[in-house]
Amino acid sequence: MILDTQLQFSDAQALTVTAASTSTIDLKAASSKLFTGEPMVVLITVDVAAKTSDGNETYAFALQTDDADTFGSAATLASRSIDKALLTAGSKHTIPVPAELDVEQFVRLSYTLGGTNPTITVTAELQPANMVDQYKAYPDNITIS
Repeated sequence: MILDTQLQFSDAQALTVTAASTSTIDLKAASSKLFTGEPMVVLITVDVAAKTSDGNETYAFALQTDDADTFGSAATLASRSIDKALLTAGSKHTIPVPAELDVEQFVRLSYTLGGTNPTITVTAELQPANMVDQYKAYPDNITIS
């Protein structure tokens, strides 16, 4: 399966504090009912396992939208907290995107980390729900010249 990088929020993004995804999706115009039709999910793949050694780490993920790429008045479309013990290297987690959402021009993923020195590295993208079981991440070993 080939993924569209324009639907990718993070590519092996190392997180140590609450942060936004390194990439946003620009829908080019506000779309009042973007997720009508094929069910969509945010797929989060853990590249480096979440730190759990202090026992109080927390990890939450939220799909946000805004009419400006600065996300000054971001609205949450869907969110999920995931138990740190489940965030092992190579694990996959989804956030179902509800249909019939009012979506503004820009969409991003927000990562909320809590506790003592939480760390995790993730790759995340928006994709059709039926593609999740078919998805397999591999190291990037291709050179195009």
